[in-house]
Formats: sequence, C-alpha cells, structure tokens
Amino acid sequence: MSAALQVTAFGLALLSTLFLLLATCTDCWMVNADDSLEVSHKCRGLWRECVTNMQDGVRTCDQYDSILADHPVKIVVTRTLMITADLLAGLALATLVLGLDCITFLKEDPCVKLKMCYGAGVVLGAGSILGLIGSVWYAVDVYVERAMLVSHNIFLGVHYDFGWSCWLGMAGSTGCFVASVLLTCCLY
Repeated sequence: MSAALQVTAFGLALLSTLFLLLATCTDCWMVNADDSLEVSHKCRGLWRECVTNMQDGVRTCDQYDSILADHPVKIVVTRTLMITADLLAGLALATLVLGLDCITFLKEDPCVKLKMCYGAGVVLGAGSILGLIGSVWYAVDVYVERAMLVSHNIFLGVHYDFGWSCWLGMAGSTGCFVASVLLTCCLY
C-alpha cells in the first residue's frame, strides 16, 4: 500500500510540477479582446504580451523591457512566487525520487527513506501554497482591473478573462498540494 501511494503521489507531483513550469513560462495569464468585433486576441503573461490577429492568425509578441524594469506589482509578485514554487516543487521531486521504496538508494534504511518522503511532502506543500498564492493573486488583480473599468463606466470594448496559464498555475498548485497531503498525512 505504501509503495502504491508513493508512486501515485510521485505521478501527481510530477504532472503538477510540469503544469507549474508551463504556467510560469507561457504568456497567457490574462486574455482580452481589443474591440467588440474581436479582430484581435491579446494575451498578457509574466514575461511578454502577445497579440493574435483573428483574421489571418498572425501572432506578434512584445517582450517586456527588462526583468529589472519597473513592472506592475502583480507581475513582479507572481513571477517571484511562481519561480519559487517551481524550484521548491523540483527539489521535492528530486527528494521524492530518492525516497521511493522502488528505488534502491538507501534500501537498507527504510526509516530514512520514509523521512525523505515526508520532507518531500512538506517542501511540495510549501511550493504549492506559493504557486496558488501567485496564481490567485494575479487572477484577483485581473478581476479588480476589470471591475474598476466597469465601476467607472469605462467601456472601451476590452473584455478581460483569466488566461489558460493562470488556470494551469492553479491546477498545478492544487495538484502539488494534494500530492503533499498524500505524502505527509497518508504515508505510514
């Protein structure tokens, strides 16, 4: 039972970590259409902003000036939290691989392997919480930005939605959290 639970938690952690990495690297955290005719489709990300012309499918991307340049708080905080979550999830995966019962590393000392699995669960939990905070922070800020335009009766034909990268970050963080719970609470 313990080995099956470990492998299940490892698979979930691996998939969720990949989701977190994809969310961090991709550029569609916030989606909007520039006009009511939806001639173009704009995706804003943590690293660049891309516009796709809906008529011919041509996509152009503008890189942000510099990582050190002045950026909105939501981008800086989300970048920091997502990169930290990626690093912690990667560290947890490496520790978890060494702690799995099916791996021959430290086979003679099962107590140490169990502690490695617990440690990986704790680190994975910390990374998942940071990733979830980063994803939700960005999503709430997108919602507030949209609500501010509506409350000031400013309608420029711009419609804001959460992009697939934002949803991917939330799904990856949730999956890492579930894997963390499996490793810390259900493993004995």
